[in-house]
This record gives sequence, structure tokens and C-alpha cells, in this order.
Amino acid sequence: MAHTFLGIVLGGTRLMIGEISLQGELLRKKDYKTVFFNQASAQDMIISSLHDYESHVGWVGVKPVAMGVGLIGRVDSERGIWQQIDPDRTHPINLAHTLEETFGMPCFIDNDVKASTRAVMRWGAGHESNNFIYLYIGTGIAASIVIDGQQIRGAHFNAGEVGHLKVGTSVGVRCACGRTDCVETIASSVGIDRCARILRKDYPDTALQVPNNERVSVEEVFRLSKTGDPLCVRLADNAANALADLIMNLVRVTDPDTIILGGEMLGIEGFLDQVKMKLQPITMRFVTKGVVPTRLDARYIGLIGAGAVAIDGIEKQSNQS
Repeated sequence: MAHTFLGIVLGGTRLMIGEISLQGELLRKKDYKTVFFNQASAQDMIISSLHDYESHVGWVGVKPVAMGVGLIGRVDSERGIWQQIDPDRTHPINLAHTLEETFGMPCFIDNDVKASTRAVMRWGAGHESNNFIYLYIGTGIAASIVIDGQQIRGAHFNAGEVGHLKVGTSVGVRCACGRTDCVETIASSVGIDRCARILRKDYPDTALQVPNNERVSVEEVFRLSKTGDPLCVRLADNAANALADLIMNLVRVTDPDTIILGGEMLGIEGFLDQVKMKLQPITMRFVTKGVVPTRLDARYIGLIGAGAVAIDGIEKQSNQS
């Protein structure tokens, strides 16, 4: 049996664990539900879930060579320290060391979007470009920018938080970062839900259901927009305009030849086409390889990316020895 690598990716609503081959194939996996957490409780959750996975799913063959973890928030991947979930919860922990000691397996960690980008660089369209942007559009919006083959991380491991840029679309929705009308509050699935709740009163005849205890269905928003429902037309247009403006701003700043898109929003029929229609050809003229959805399975790119983090870590150790 060929060597395999363990991937763990922690999101806001679920934790996924899976085993990945050296070629990026997801061999088996299991999902675990998560609840609101801080870093300490998240570490405990990862440990208990890994014990469960080892006992009830088990390894494909021999024990994996290493594990990689993709995490929300700021991550010092070089030192293995999970710095922060969000501005209100800053409690750095040496997660890589703890997991390595607990499971007797080398462990490497990274931010979840940057981990996904590692998969894109190794097995996806990023393998054919040294200058690209991987843009995640799902419950939130974030990017990983690759220039001359290197991921941009920043002085505090916070580069790529492009969901907190303003792009001129105004609704009046306040962002967790303290600003108003950040692109994440307009064009992500969570943002569309929040916008729908703010604007609903202005469109009493809308057919859109706005439930009390769950998010608005983004798929339903875009379906109803095609029927001319005025609230949904506005929500869909706002999202497409905001995302197109974000892409063009990033293109002007970083000069990529490729924009690679990932995230759950890509599963909405016609959404990507709507965004592309709003991209100005002059601004986009040097994006010669296009604005393209990831070739990797968007449902599991974070998990595959965590496997890439493990592979990269082992390869780096080997090169240094």
C-alpha cells in the first residue's frame, strides 16, 4: 500500500477528517458536526474526533505518514501555532505540537483557504501558474494570493482577508470587522442571508421565505431572481456586482494570469456566469488563463488541501535533513 496522508479541516459548522493519497485522491472520510467554539475547545474536539476516526474508520493501509490541518483564522504555519479565530478570540495554541505528541504522527497546520490553495498548486490549475488568486466564496469570502510561486502571508499571517474590502455596493449591513458593507456581507451565503433580512421590509410582495431559525436559501434567491422577484433580483445583482468588483480590484493590485474560484457559491446555477458578465475586458485583459472554477472537488478541496499541507511539510523536512 502506497503512503497516505491524513487531512483535517475545521469549518464553522463541521469538522472533516479524511485520508489522502500522494496524488490528491480522497480515499475515505468522515464528517463531524461542530458547535460554537474557541481554540481550546476546538483542539479538544479535533483530538476526540481523531480518536473516533482511528477507531471506527481506520487507516487505508499502514498509519499515514503525517497529518495536515486546515483551520479558520490566523495560523503561523512555520511554527505550528494557531494564532486566532477572530478578533474577539485570540488565544494562541501550539496545535501542531499537541497533535503530534498525542498521535505520534508529524503534524502541520495552515489556514483553511491557504491549505486549499496548496491543493490547487499541487494538483489543480495552480500547478500551471506561478501568479494566481484562489478565491473562496462560500459562507464567507477569502483569498490566497500566489505571486512568483509563493503564497503571500503577511507580517501577522493575515493576508488574503479580502472579504473585508468594500466594493461600493451599499445595503447598510455591519460586518464583524467593524466596517459596513464589506463584500463578505453582500456576496457570501451568510451575507446574502443578512441582506435579505435587512431589505425584506422594502419588498412586501417577495416570494422569498426568510426563516427565523435558519439561513435563507441562496439557491432559492437565485432561482426567484430569474422569475423577476424584485427582492431576489436585487440580492443576486448585488452579490454578482460586489464579487466582480472584488475580482477586478484584486487583478489591478496583484496582476495574476489566473483567477481560480472555489466554495459552495459556485454550486449555484448561473452565478459564475452572472459574475463574469460584469467583468470589464480592459481590466481583465492580462488574466490570460481566465476566471475558472477549481478543477478539484469543491466539496472536499479543504480536506484535500489539508492533505497537501501534510505532504508539503514532510517534503520540506526531507529537504532540510
